[in-house]
Amino acid sequence: MADTDKKKWIGFDLGGTKMLAVVYDHDLKPLGRRRRRTKGNSGAESVIERIIGAIERAMEETDTKVEEIAGIGIGCPGPVDPNTGLVHVCVNLGWENVNIGKILHKQFGCPVHVLNDVDAGVYGEYVDGAAKKSRCTVGIFPGTGIGGGCVYEDTILHGADISCMEIGHTRISSGSRTSGYDLSGTLEAEASRLAIAAEAAKAAYRGMAPHLYKETGMDLSEIRSGALADSVKHGDTEVKELIEEASRTIGLAVVNIVHLLAPDTIVMGGGLVEAMPDLIIGTVTRTAKKSVLAPYKNRFRVVQAELGDDAAVLGAAAWARKRTPVAPAAAPEPTPAEPNPPAAT
Repeated sequence: MADTDKKKWIGFDLGGTKMLAVVYDHDLKPLGRRRRRTKGNSGAESVIERIIGAIERAMEETDTKVEEIAGIGIGCPGPVDPNTGLVHVCVNLGWENVNIGKILHKQFGCPVHVLNDVDAGVYGEYVDGAAKKSRCTVGIFPGTGIGGGCVYEDTILHGADISCMEIGHTRISSGSRTSGYDLSGTLEAEASRLAIAAEAAKAAYRGMAPHLYKETGMDLSEIRSGALADSVKHGDTEVKELIEEASRTIGLAVVNIVHLLAPDTIVMGGGLVEAMPDLIIGTVTRTAKKSVLAPYKNRFRVVQAELGDDAAVLGAAAWARKRTPVAPAAAPEPTPAEPNPPAAT
């Protein structure tokens, strides 16, 4: 049996509200998992203890020993240094310059590969999801913000020492809306779920979204993906128009991406897309196909992500497997040759 057959990989997805650890065999078949709340407001030290605890519990549930772990891949929100494992900043968790890679390596004694969480999710979709067999894949994930990632010929696109593809922070309009920093008119400011919810709350206040007002009032914390989808389903045409407008804006961002990278697959995921896939992906596709240069029109597709919460953990584990050399088992000792029979006389 090759040494690789005995090795296991751990994928980890660190989110603002929940975390997930999955143990995989060498062929990336899931063996067991452990989910916990992140409790991000408890501070970096506490969150790291919870990360370690989640990994250890997943190992216990799958009878995995430390020496069996070939590598760990972890997806974290915000810009990261994929070479050193440093999380530069994570606004959701209040982190700044936290070297999660170094900490986990010290704890488990194996290689640790740190990714931006959207990069991990897009790589998961590329490995075994909606973008499987694509040459170039770009992911767009609208949520509180808008995350992006790119896989080009089995390599996650990033800078020399920092993750990239901050699609949500690219300027897409001359509007005055901002999304937490000075640059206005960004994709995130114009088309994130939070931006849609803010406009929907105004519509509810004005009496233009009666079902939404009945269910959520004007509380932004309640106007989430499911509430928006339910509002559209029950005839709030103003909310539907807001979602279509945001989708057209994302469609224009897709035009820019197609002209820059010529991806064959654009993957869209997240709660908002899962709640209204036909409305959002249909609008994005029509807008993009209508606006790109003619030679690019039929060279890409916009699809819904398939793996859900498993995308980032699978992508992180797969990236760790790709980036970690695992020595094959030692070759068996040669059998001594039989002595040559005496020559006939």
